[in-house]
Amino acid sequence: MRRFLLLYATQKGQAKAIAEEICEKAFAHGFSADLHCISESDKYDLKTETAPLVVVVSTTGTGDPPDTARKFVKAIQDKALPGDFFAHLRYGLLGLGDSEYTYFCNGGKIIDKRLQELGAKHFYDTGHADDCVGLELVVEPWIDGLWAALTKHFTSSRGKEERNGALKMASNASRRMDPVKPELLHLESQVELLRLDDPGRKESEVREQNAVNRSQSSAPPAESESSLTHSIPPLSRASLNIPALPPEYLQVHLQERLGQEDSQASVTSVDPVFQVPISKAVQLTTDDAIKTTLLVELDISKTDFSYQPGDAFNVICPNSDSEVQNLLQRLQLTDRREHCVLLKIKADTKKKGAALPQHIPEGRSLQFILTWCLEIRAVPKKALLRALVDYTSNGPEKRRLQELCSRQGAADYNRFVRDERASLLDLLLAFPSCQPPLHLLLEHLPKLQPRPYSCASSNLSHPGKLHFIFNIVEFLSTTTMEVLRKGVCTGWLAAAVTAILRPDTRVSCVEGGTAPAPQISISPRTTNFFHLPTDPSAPIIMVGPGTGIAPFIGFLRHREKLQEQYPDGHFGAMWLFFGCRHKDRDYLFREELRHFHKHGILTHLKVCFSRDAPVGEEAPVRYVQDNIRLHSEQVARLLLNERGCIYVCGDAKNMAKDVNDTLVEVISKQAGVEKLEAMKTLATLKEEKRYLQDIWS
Repeated sequence: MRRFLLLYATQKGQAKAIAEEICEKAFAHGFSADLHCISESDKYDLKTETAPLVVVVSTTGTGDPPDTARKFVKAIQDKALPGDFFAHLRYGLLGLGDSEYTYFCNGGKIIDKRLQELGAKHFYDTGHADDCVGLELVVEPWIDGLWAALTKHFTSSRGKEERNGALKMASNASRRMDPVKPELLHLESQVELLRLDDPGRKESEVREQNAVNRSQSSAPPAESESSLTHSIPPLSRASLNIPALPPEYLQVHLQERLGQEDSQASVTSVDPVFQVPISKAVQLTTDDAIKTTLLVELDISKTDFSYQPGDAFNVICPNSDSEVQNLLQRLQLTDRREHCVLLKIKADTKKKGAALPQHIPEGRSLQFILTWCLEIRAVPKKALLRALVDYTSNGPEKRRLQELCSRQGAADYNRFVRDERASLLDLLLAFPSCQPPLHLLLEHLPKLQPRPYSCASSNLSHPGKLHFIFNIVEFLSTTTMEVLRKGVCTGWLAAAVTAILRPDTRVSCVEGGTAPAPQISISPRTTNFFHLPTDPSAPIIMVGPGTGIAPFIGFLRHREKLQEQYPDGHFGAMWLFFGCRHKDRDYLFREELRHFHKHGILTHLKVCFSRDAPVGEEAPVRYVQDNIRLHSEQVARLLLNERGCIYVCGDAKNMAKDVNDTLVEVISKQAGVEKLEAMKTLATLKEEKRYLQDIWS
């Protein structure tokens, strides 16, 4: 059988799930996939690999390869490697990313670019899938086209071997080896839809679907609008292309425990974990502000946790206790929540390379695993919806789940599942006849990810302390009933500090209450880059509306101490563009910023308020980008003539894009160049690490 090497680099499990889907489908198309995580370097060797390579790579942070690819990327970026090191390698790469971030799919692009620099060539064009609009829009056609590209590769390779030596023939063969473009494979993709890995199973699926269709047609007149649980024509009458059933691979045994205690130390982490007390908590906004912002101070004096201003770190958080209890109740497992979960690989599984999930520790209780290990709020992927179909007894419910995981139902999936941020619990409440076994959840729910926060302090100004700030995230969920939900981490943190929370009289003076200090677990983030310039004389521009100001408070506190220590030192200008909704409600660190400005640490403070009524005749400056535009001459001079650095922190979706567009406009106007040239200038600033972003969606 024609073998190819299949590697994945995953952060949250997306790339792994997609690679496993490719692996499952390979056999039906006459291929054998040798599947490995890219970190398992002892199981493959690209230096000697003769088979084609397929790589699925996600992106983390603001454009980094995932943690599992750190070692691999470091190895291939060795400058001592010759330019033909991978000349023998033919590969296809699928990158995953989110276009809300500037460095879209950058994890895949870094690996793609370096493989080509080392002589590797594509046999299939790279795909870039966008989680902002739905990964499946690119992933599904890319996988469909892969089989024709692999077939072409193997055919050409065989032909090349048979005619080895003849120059003209070799040149023809090399032309045939040009990468196949996914968009040219539409016809092949449609044909591939008809090929099935298990004809018997498919036939029964079709019969089952037809039976559901018949039951639908005899049902009472339908509602006029579609919803999570209900569809309308043409979808309700369409023939569906539903994904293949993911093979089950876990066997779960729940065992009674005798007085064992669960420890949070069981939570798996790539990086070291530190348990630290919360020494202070302050509400920075007034009670009538649209968002509530808290500052939390951690006491890290008894640990060897260290940081620089601008660094970010991870908070390890649990799921909401009420959501865990509701899920246990819906699964009819409440009375077994303290039972120990024992996992084994099913002896008869058809899943290739099945392995126990590394994020589920051995011997922990079911409640612990649902609380600390699994992202129960995760939006269910189509593979999980497909698996739920087979555990749903009601005909119309079964049909609707089939629609939501089908190609024809992609728009409904995006509208009612993805965009509504529906969770597994939401789906189980919406489809009461669905009774999935526990092993299905453990197979499909991803690892509960730690949440990153920017450090808002400096060790020079607050030795042994670490500050961070956050908005308490709240959103209305309407999937099954209208309910106000809080963010997984911010809701938990807000509840944890309730007993010691104080209002903001002046942050630097307020101390916590007498209640015992709650403890949280944190870990460092290894890919930190958002630091002050090594040359303190370089001018810097900081753009941070809302909680985006966090790292810049750390910068300013650090700079203040440096200027005290080196009164004769040469320190560059510091500009801050800050914005919030209301001057009197959510102007974060107002007194502290005025102090920095008054004492010359902050040379220019430009603040705007988007919801306050404008004062005077001038057009209001509502957003940070408006203020940048207003000071375009100085901004351009600092960046283009004085080798200044610009830092942007905050919302990726709107603010970061708007600031980027404004910078293009400013450079174009002030330097007198075309927009494209201005974009190239910004790209150069990014390469030189003089335009840095710490952004999130």
